[in-house]
Amino acid sequence: MAGKLNKKSLEHAKKLIKEGHVHRDERDDWSEHAPSAEQENKFIEKHGFDEFTSWHLGLDREASEGTKGSVTFPFGDFKKVHRCAVISLESRAAQHGHDDIAKAAKELLERIDAE
Repeated sequence: MAGKLNKKSLEHAKKLIKEGHVHRDERDDWSEHAPSAEQENKFIEKHGFDEFTSWHLGLDREASEGTKGSVTFPFGDFKKVHRCAVISLESRAAQHGHDDIAKAAKELLERIDAE
């Protein structure tokens, strides 16, 4: 995966946090809180792919543009930023050498914890 930071998405996440749209859940809750494939599809149908993209910190340049595989590192459930998602994506990004995404996630986590 040739991932890069989705700067537009990072700004979206910062705005959501500033406005209080945050779910302060525990570290390992993301597997239970993450939207299902069906929920993702319904969101895309209703709001479009660009809005779906805004909920992901990573873009995969090797995947076909406009596909779910072209976006990575989700941080919320299309309503709120989830603390557990940010923790999870920070760890995965760091493990796979996506330092810019890991750094952005760390910044988001600091903002969440400061609020």
